[in-house]
Amino acid sequence: MARARPRYNRFMADATQTALTVAVPTLAVLIGILVNNSRLSDLREHMDRRLDDLRDLLRAELLRVEQVMDARIKHLEENR
Repeated sequence: MARARPRYNRFMADATQTALTVAVPTLAVLIGILVNNSRLSDLREHMDRRLDDLRDLLRAELLRVEQVMDARIKHLEENR
């Protein structure tokens, strides 16, 4: 008995090719969006940390300037 040769279904092949043509780039774009979103979140956390550090540094510097000015004013008042 001879094996029956499978019939080529042109419509199914076209539909499969179309589905793959649309699905693969769409999947790649979605993965890219997710990766970029996580990287943006990391960047935001990093910037928040740096801004907090800068705020603390400025407060410390302003406190130091205030103490120096207080000492100078006290010295001027004592020498009047």
